[in-house]
Amino acid sequence: MVITKEITFSTKGAGDIIDLSGEIAGLLGNCGVTSGIVTAFTPSATSGLTTLEFEPGLRKDVPELMEKLVPSGMAYKHDQTWHDGNGFSHLRAALIGPDITIPFTAGKLHLGTWQQVVFLEFDNRPRDRRVVVQIMGE
Repeated sequence: MVITKEITFSTKGAGDIIDLSGEIAGLLGNCGVTSGIVTAFTPSATSGLTTLEFEPGLRKDVPELMEKLVPSGMAYKHDQTWHDGNGFSHLRAALIGPDITIPFTAGKLHLGTWQQVVFLEFDNRPRDRRVVVQIMGE
């Protein structure tokens, strides 16, 4: 069985981190599938999905890490193409990736005790976003 749903939300712009674990677990709990995998995908070139411990320190550390790895104040070739100043956003999204897959059994996600599924916003402005969640199993 394959079930496809969407989660929609708004972000504050670069550095915003949103915990999607509860929404994904809720979709899983309401679908009638008890064993399989859940894939979440952000159809965006300036955001990403990963897991981390959703706590205040890491919610500051991750944007600081991204700034060190791909500084926002630099000139990027992408900015010459579209003049939107978000070349850094695309590069950060490429590092993290747009999707994540999590196994589940007995209707429960196999996440670690301190592990949450998070959406990372990299764009340089607030955005309305959606994440496609596909549940596959039996």
